[in-house]
Amino acid sequence: MQENRVSRWYFGGVSSSAAACVTHPLDLIKVHLQTQQEVRMRMIGMTLNVVRREGFLALYSGLTASLCRQMTYSLSRFAIYETVRDKMKRKNKGPMPFHQKVLLGAFAGFTGGFIGTPTDLVNVSFFPFYSYAHVFDGLLRICKEEGLRKLFSGASMASSRGALVSVGQLACYDQSKELVLATGYLTDNIFTHFLASVFAGGSATILCQPLDVVKTRLMNSEVQYGSVSHCLTETAKLGPNAFYKGLVPAAIRLIPHTVLTFIFLEQLKQHFGELVIT
Repeated sequence: MQENRVSRWYFGGVSSSAAACVTHPLDLIKVHLQTQQEVRMRMIGMTLNVVRREGFLALYSGLTASLCRQMTYSLSRFAIYETVRDKMKRKNKGPMPFHQKVLLGAFAGFTGGFIGTPTDLVNVSFFPFYSYAHVFDGLLRICKEEGLRKLFSGASMASSRGALVSVGQLACYDQSKELVLATGYLTDNIFTHFLASVFAGGSATILCQPLDVVKTRLMNSEVQYGSVSHCLTETAKLGPNAFYKGLVPAAIRLIPHTVLTFIFLEQLKQHFGELVIT
């Protein structure tokens, strides 16, 4: 008989929210870069421009929307993935194969992406063109001015992106952590969590960046796109590099966010997780 602690269903949302408080300025700069119609500024230049025009606190514009997004999108995908994974692990008396983790991560991310679409829309809309007082003001104004359907604008892209980033983060984190522990050189400690989460963050960035660019353009651009294919065509006209516009700030934002999320999650699990006897 062995006692283990497993994550509670809401730990993923709490951990992601805590990480978002640290990485939000990078997320804001990433959206500014992606919604440029032409490449005029790089990351540092865009950051200085925002601070110069609007002040330092402008880097935290839309933080309430970002936190609300994490408590819908991230909470949902982590809850689905970790609940199913832990039950399968106890049933099979061992870890899931990688291909099952990928499928489960994709399903959890797709579902979470759909649930989080309204808050994702407000989160993106906070930045260049709108001035909402807070996330609920944004949700009410969009619903009132543009209709309920607008809240799910870009839902297919958000769900697809959620599936890809969850494969990169959740499945790759679990697999890389298992591989690191299997070497016997490291134990289940914070350094192992750091190594696994860096790999997971890098994988997620590479997988989701093209969809992330298209999703952001669909949700928040001065150009009105008729469909996803229209957005893809117009983006492709700018060259292949357009799909990876903002890759460096995306990586700088997503990798630290992934690292912090999993470190917070592992600490919550170790100290406050549900006790299971196996």
